[in-house]
Amino acid sequence: MAAYVIRRFAYGVGVVLGVLFLLFVLFFTVTAPDDLARKALGEKAPPEVIEQWKANHGYDRPLWPWQDWDDNLLFDHYRRMLTFDFGLSDADDSPILDRIRAGMGPSLSLTVPLLLLGLIAAIPLSLLVSFFRDTYIDRMGVFVCVLAMSVSALLYIIGAQFLIGKVLRWYPISGFDVDPLLLPRVLALPILVGLMSGIGGDVRFYRTVFLEESNRDFVRTARAKGASEPRILTHHVLRNALIPIMTQVVLAIPFLFTGSILLEAFFGIPGLGSMTVDAIHANDFSTLRTMVYIGSLLFVLGQVATYLSYGLVDPRVRVQ
Repeated sequence: MAAYVIRRFAYGVGVVLGVLFLLFVLFFTVTAPDDLARKALGEKAPPEVIEQWKANHGYDRPLWPWQDWDDNLLFDHYRRMLTFDFGLSDADDSPILDRIRAGMGPSLSLTVPLLLLGLIAAIPLSLLVSFFRDTYIDRMGVFVCVLAMSVSALLYIIGAQFLIGKVLRWYPISGFDVDPLLLPRVLALPILVGLMSGIGGDVRFYRTVFLEESNRDFVRTARAKGASEPRILTHHVLRNALIPIMTQVVLAIPFLFTGSILLEAFFGIPGLGSMTVDAIHANDFSTLRTMVYIGSLLFVLGQVATYLSYGLVDPRVRVQ
């Protein structure tokens, strides 16, 4: 088991270092520091102002180690990202780490309930459809899931804002409030939209997993021993389907922190997703690079945690 854990952690470290290098190549070679300065200061900025801006943001050094071994942007990029010293925003010189801390709360207040409610809704519905497999209920369930998946998330957002927010006036169309008493009312509509747009794909995925497990030999043995179908689904199928379920949940972990860009943008939630959109509009290179790195890091850490949990759920993994 120890060797398995070491291999997985080594895999995670290697992926993070590789992602950092790809980020550096993507951001620093595609757009030169002079271009970043002109986007922030304007095309008519004097050369001395551009040089001063580059010096203030650390962009006045060579890119590669062979150009200057002691002081180069590649080593500085690794140092800043690995130590979480993200520096200042290129747009307004505000500390990026402070902005992340401010936006993490609104993002988590939206995405955590969305993930938990999605699991609570999708897994029982998938078990129900699997219970009535090859029947009219199963076929109707698959049809509704495919139909829900075919509708664009933008249509869900616009339709819910118009019908529920404007016509029925049940919930506000957009906005955010830190008051714990008002927060559920403010987040009810975006959470509802997120559930509606994602429930079809989740139910269809979990249904496929449950049906695959239902054809295993241990399920046939349980049926031969006289176990009821509900007990087979809950005690045998669901338990052995934990690995793909955990994988699906881990894929959503980065979005818990980085936020849902569409929902935050349309509903006016000042989270990390909105911060990413603002960084794109303002050509804020440093903030955008930081958000991409954080999302990649969380994804890799989630994958490593998933691999480790595999060893707890499935004993066969420990010997691999």
